[in-house]
Amino acid sequence: MFIKRLQLGLIHVAVAMTLVPINSTLNRVMIKELAISATLVAILASLPYLFSPIQVLIGSFSDRHPLWGLRRSPYIVLGLVLCVLGEVISPQTAFLLSTNWWAGVALGLVTFGAWGMGFNLATVSYLSLASELSSEKGRGKTVAVMWFMMITSIVATAIALSWLVDPYTPEALVRSFWVVGLAALVLGLVGVVKLERRSVGSVSMVSDSQSWGVIFRGILENSQARMFFWYLTILLAAILGQDILLEPFGAEAFGMSVKNTTRITSIWGSCVLVALLVAGALEGKIDKKTVARWGAWGALFGFIMIAWSGLAGSLTVFYSGVVLLGVGTGLSTVSNLSLMLDMTTANQVGLFIGAWGMSNAVSRLIGTVLGGAVRDIVTQATQNLVVGYMVVFIIEAVMIAVSLIMLGRIDVRSFHRQTEQPSLVERAAMGSES
Repeated sequence: MFIKRLQLGLIHVAVAMTLVPINSTLNRVMIKELAISATLVAILASLPYLFSPIQVLIGSFSDRHPLWGLRRSPYIVLGLVLCVLGEVISPQTAFLLSTNWWAGVALGLVTFGAWGMGFNLATVSYLSLASELSSEKGRGKTVAVMWFMMITSIVATAIALSWLVDPYTPEALVRSFWVVGLAALVLGLVGVVKLERRSVGSVSMVSDSQSWGVIFRGILENSQARMFFWYLTILLAAILGQDILLEPFGAEAFGMSVKNTTRITSIWGSCVLVALLVAGALEGKIDKKTVARWGAWGALFGFIMIAWSGLAGSLTVFYSGVVLLGVGTGLSTVSNLSLMLDMTTANQVGLFIGAWGMSNAVSRLIGTVLGGAVRDIVTQATQNLVVGYMVVFIIEAVMIAVSLIMLGRIDVRSFHRQTEQPSLVERAAMGSES
C-alpha cells in the first residue's frame, strides 16, 4: 500500500504543479508587467471552476461504469494531459492579451478552459481512487502522504520558477512553463501505471436513465451535506481566493521583484507543510473540528496582519501574516479533508467526492472573481492600489469568521443517518419514478 500511496501522491503532485505557474507567476506578470486588469485576470483564472459540476457527473458515472475495466485511471490521464496543455499555452494568452485583446480573450477561453476541464476530471478521479484503495483506518495516512508530497512539490516548483524567470523575459517565462508542464506529465503518468486493478464487468448502482438533476437534488436533500457544501465553499473561497492577489500585493505595497514575489508561495507552502505534519500528529488525539477551528483562526489573523502590513508599510508584519496564513491553511487542510472523507458513503464515493470537489471549485470561482473585482472597484474609488488589496483581505477574514459559525453545526453522524436506508441516490431515484 505504501507504493500505491506514493503513486497517488505523484498524481496529486502532477496536477498541483500545473497550477503553480498559472496562479502565482503568470497572474503577477499579467497584472504588474503587462498591466492587464485584475478583474480580467481573475475571470480567466476562475474559468476552470465553471466546469466544477462535471466532478459530480464524472464521479457518479465512473462509480457505475468502468472504461476498459478501469473506473478512475482513464479520467486521470485525460485530465492530466488537458492540465499540461493549458499550462504550457497560458503564457501566450498573456502576451496576446496585451497586444490583441479580443484574440487574447479567445485564446484565454481555450487555454484556461482546457486546464479547468482537466483539473476537474483528474481531481475527482484520483481522490475517489484514493478512498477506494485505502481502508477506513488507512485513509488518514493516504491523505497525509498525498498532501505532504503535493505541498513539497508546490514549494519546489515555486523555488524553481523563481530561478527560471530571473531575470524576467517573455522567453524565460515560456521556457519555465514548458519545463514545469513536461515534468508534471512524466510524474503523473508514472503515478498511474498499474495503480488501479481492472474490474470485470460493470455494476450500476443507479439506473442509467437517472437524470443528473435528480442526483443533485438527492445530494441537497441531506441537510448535513448541504451545510458541509456551503461551509467548504465559504472557507475555501477565503483561503484560496488570495492566490491571485498575494504576489501582486507584495509587488505594489513593497516593490518586490518577480523573483521575490514568487518566493512568497514557497514561504507560504513551507508553513503549510509544517502545519500538515503537526495536524497529522494530532490526528486521533484531538477532535477534527477543533483542529479545523485552530486552522480557521490562524488564517483569519493571517489575513488581518497582511492587510495591516499594507497600512503600516511593514514587510515584517506582511511575512508574519503569510506565515500565519500558511499554518492556518495546513491545519484546515488535514482536518477538513478528514471530515470530507467521513462525509461519504461506501457505494457512492465518486458522487460525494465529486460534490465536495465542486464545492472546492465554486469556492475558487467566488474567491478569485470577488477578489479581483473588489480590488479594482476599491482602487478606482480610492485611487490607491494598496487599499484595494487590503479591503479584499479584510473581506476574506470576515468570510472565515462566518465559516467558523457554520462549522459548529456540522455533524458527521447526522450525515450518515440521513444517507441510510434507503440510500441517498436510491431515494432520489424513487422520487423520479413516482
